[in-house]
Amino acid sequence: MRRTRLNLFIEPEHARRLDELAIKKAVSKSSLVAAALAAWLGPTSGDQRETAMAKRLDRLSRQYERLERDQNILIETVALYVRYYLTVVTPVPEAHQDAARAQGRLRFSQFVEQLGRRLQKGRRLLDDVQTDSFADNTGPEADPGRGEPT
Repeated sequence: MRRTRLNLFIEPEHARRLDELAIKKAVSKSSLVAAALAAWLGPTSGDQRETAMAKRLDRLSRQYERLERDQNILIETVALYVRYYLTVVTPVPEAHQDAARAQGRLRFSQFVEQLGRRLQKGRRLLDDVQTDSFADNTGPEADPGRGEPT
């Protein structure tokens, strides 16, 4: 088979790595470059690469959409809770503020401990809420006419 001679200029680092690979594989540098070009320019490798890239992009898009949805749910949940809390909680009289702060610190430390336990177990409240919501709307106790539990 007739081959064409080419003089190429490559980065010194690439040349060093090509030399190392040729020695390690006990083949010529020309055969390594030819194999790399054949793989890159081959008729099916480009299609396979594009297909693999498209699949990966689709997966990343779905993950991003899920993250965006979860973040929107979180933002709405916190906003609704803060609005509710600020609406219904009465101010603490000056005489009871030290006791209220102590109670708040205790409750917060309990909250952080519970959060740590849930994260260690890999459980998410959002998953529990979605599971409970799905079960409530499709379980045997649901009323088919209203879609709510009876």
